Parts: sequence; structure tokens; C-alpha cells
Amino acid sequence: MLGALGDPSTWTALFEIAVINIVLSGDNAVVIALACRGLPPRQQRSAFIVGTGGIVVLMTALTACAALLMTLPYIQIGGSVLLVWIGIKLLLPENEDGNVSESRGFWEAVKTIIIADIVMSMDNVLGMAGAAKGHFGMLFVGLLITMPLILFGSAMLVKLMERFPSFVVVGAGLLGYVAGDMAVGDPAVKTYVDTHAHLLELVAPILGALLVVIAGKMLARRKSPDEHGAPDGVRRSEHAALS
Repeated sequence: MLGALGDPSTWTALFEIAVINIVLSGDNAVVIALACRGLPPRQQRSAFIVGTGGIVVLMTALTACAALLMTLPYIQIGGSVLLVWIGIKLLLPENEDGNVSESRGFWEAVKTIIIADIVMSMDNVLGMAGAAKGHFGMLFVGLLITMPLILFGSAMLVKLMERFPSFVVVGAGLLGYVAGDMAVGDPAVKTYVDTHAHLLELVAPILGALLVVIAGKMLARRKSPDEHGAPDGVRRSEHAALS
């Protein structure tokens, strides 16, 4: 590893990995912000660090076998379904269970960060794998270098979401958009889409975004009355008044 530092190609690979990761990680910052927005400030920083640390380790391993993973059918479709579900969950009311402990909320946020970011990065790993050219030590270092920038962007997004709640909906919609894009890019359907249904490349991401936002809002509306504990009759009368 140390001997490779004198090789210009190693530094070129490191620079390319860092640039690719920064350019392609805007949506990852959104996920981190969405997952951590309900945590106390002191736990937000810890969740940022632990979650992104897990991403660095798993992304290094994932990129090492990216060429194989990206040729397997249904991997991206399965990932897109998981991403839609994560997006919907992030729109549900926070602290649905009043007995949820801080530690549980913390690890739930970490789990969401790692799973969603790994799924969303599946279409990015080929670029980093190509830039690494076998320098997987440099891949690890490159991810470590760029993660602070992503964390900074995530922290800024958390502040925006606290001040402007509509950003939460936009962020969740972005997850659905990425999910739709992933689904039509899966090797199992890509040939058919390119040949017979080219329009799906434009429509599927939009439908994915709409699915996440609409389903998330509907489920949130159903769960909100239960959180307040209002009797059924009161809820019905309130609904009638609003209508």
C-alpha cells in the first residue's frame, strides 16, 4: 500500500474515485439527512459517522465484485423495491411508538443509512470500480476522504428539513425516482425496454417518485389519528368538519 503511493496511477485512481463519489452522492446525502432528522442533535452526529463508516466498508467490498453483481438479473429490481419501501417509511410520522428508546432510534437510523445508500449506489459502483483499476486500498481511502463532504451536506439538509418540512417529501420522492430508474436498468428487462418500451426510461422514475410520495402520505394519514389517541367518533367528526 505504502509502496503504491509513489505510483502516479495510484493518485490518479484516488482522485477519480473521490470525484465520482462526490458527484454521484447527492442522493446519498438526502438519505442520511432523512434517516437522522428525528434524532437528537448529539445522536445525529454519531449516526452520521457510524452509518457512513459502514457504507465505506460495504461499498469497498461491493465495488470489488461490482462487475459480477451488475450483470445478475433482478438484483436492481429487488433493490428498487427495497428503496421504495424505505422512501415510504421515511414519510411516516416519527416516533410512532411512544416507548421507542433513543438507542433503538439511533440504530434504526444507522440501518436505514447503510441499506438505502448501498442500494442507491449499485449503479455507481461500476464507475468507481473502473477508476480503482484494482487499487482497492485506494478505493477505501478515496471513500474515506469524500465521506466528510457528504456528511457536511447531510447536516445542512437536516437543518433545511427541520425548517422546511416539504424537503422531507422531496427527499423521499427522490428515493422513488432512483428506484424507478434502477428497475428499468436491470439486465432482466433492459433489453426489452431499450427495444420495445424506451419511454419507460422516462416514465418509470416519475412513477416511482409518485408511488413513494402518495403511498407514504396515505399511510402517514392513517397512522396520525392513532398517534394522537383520539376516539373514533371524534376522528370521524373532525374529518366531517374538514370535509
